[in-house]
Amino acid sequence: MSLTAGIVGLPNVGKSTLFNAITKKNILAANYPFATIDPNVGMVTVPDKRLEVLVDMYQPKNFVPTTFEFTDIAGLVKGASLGEGLGNKFLSHIRQVDAICEVVRCFEDENVTHVEGNVDPIRDIEIINIELILSDLDIIENRITRIEKRAKTSREKDVVFEFELMTRIKEALQKNIPARFLEYTKEELEILSSFNLITMKPFIYVANIKENEINIEENKYVKMVKEYASKEQAEVVVLCAKIESELSELSDDEKELFLKELGIKQSGLDKLINATYHLLGLATYFTAGEKEVRAWTFKRGMKAPDCAGIIHSDFKRGFIKAEIMSYEDLITCGSEKQVREAGKMRLEGKEYIMQDGDICYFRFNV
Repeated sequence: MSLTAGIVGLPNVGKSTLFNAITKKNILAANYPFATIDPNVGMVTVPDKRLEVLVDMYQPKNFVPTTFEFTDIAGLVKGASLGEGLGNKFLSHIRQVDAICEVVRCFEDENVTHVEGNVDPIRDIEIINIELILSDLDIIENRITRIEKRAKTSREKDVVFEFELMTRIKEALQKNIPARFLEYTKEELEILSSFNLITMKPFIYVANIKENEINIEENKYVKMVKEYASKEQAEVVVLCAKIESELSELSDDEKELFLKELGIKQSGLDKLINATYHLLGLATYFTAGEKEVRAWTFKRGMKAPDCAGIIHSDFKRGFIKAEIMSYEDLITCGSEKQVREAGKMRLEGKEYIMQDGDICYFRFNV
């Protein structure tokens, strides 16, 4: 299950520094080397201590963590929706991602020029958000133009339904309200899925601070971003892109020592990866044995056959049962054998909704 978060921001806010840290990040499995899919896409592992515990327990020949893609999208400037800067190229790239991480400059530095002349995170956020709204508005208005006549003359039920939906979204966008803030029925969401509206995508704000503020609870700019994000019920991840870049050059042991010296438990990049993972409603199940221990990404709410299909389509097509134990039961009991003896190994059928941390063996026949 390939999912991508796009990193966006104005020029000189630390976006590229953060992405460089992502592309250099050492991932857990030596046999799963970092891959640059193309110059602006980086793949990272989702930090998960459970995988490390399972590897220690099973001592497999191979192990594979679950991964996540980050796309570095070219710096956005005011007027992008009208073609300024990279304009439409930027906007076409951002339409392809599943979530948006908006990097906001929350530090002052006379050596780093701000494209707008001074540091003002709320202004910066609104520049980007308005450009995204204008881009979506253009798509919605074009669609309305195409179907309006049919909706008003032929009165086809499906066309009228879509026209009313598009009109409702247009009115919201004209008031600078992103499309994701409206409520939709299942049928409306099915229609909207083909339009790939940018303002429908979930957001995380990334507050980029200076190195000497890493242990300060929050500076005045971070407070501004958090207050703004709270109105949108959006998450804010605070990090220092420069420190993340330095951490990405270190071995695991050196990184742990550096974090201790800084007085923090987890890198900002790991926080961002986890936050993005959960923002998209993702969870992890495991397969474990002597040959391989592997983490698999699935959408919360998926049933066992669909999760089996993530491994191979035959697993879904010929699904019989899923033999499942929870990670917590395995740790409590101490071994798979003891889980079985305690009667905590379960056989689940086609209607079972998979849970984060399930350790599975799928039975199938094709």
